[in-house]
Amino acid sequence: MGEAFIAGDGHHAACGICPSRRFPLGEFDVAERPSPECPFDPEDGHRYTAARVPVCVHPDRVGLPPAPYKSEGAALTAALPLPPTLTLPELVPYLRAVVHGAAPALLGEIIERAASEIPRMFPEADAIAVLRRALG
Repeated sequence: MGEAFIAGDGHHAACGICPSRRFPLGEFDVAERPSPECPFDPEDGHRYTAARVPVCVHPDRVGLPPAPYKSEGAALTAALPLPPTLTLPELVPYLRAVVHGAAPALLGEIIERAASEIPRMFPEADAIAVLRRALG
């Protein structure tokens, strides 16, 4: 088995018992929230599908969109939802939060999407300058 998706000293927002701390990306599912479809197992303190696939129930903490990565082999794709009500002054803090909460494997795709979405939503903005401020 490869390196855990969330590796390191524990300063990540993921829960201490999250499967992302034990398994590599693609070896666990991510659910939108706790539900009967991924019950808590009191024997080991983790959540699993009926097929015993480990499940993370806090997508915002691991920076992954909910998907059956292990169960169904779902592909990892980055979502960059720029809210339609987002204003230009809110853009840098919004992008900073998205980038800092994202899975490392998604950063390149998020930056590419932002570079194409910023000019569409904010034609007056310099997308590169905005990204530099958000990433700096």
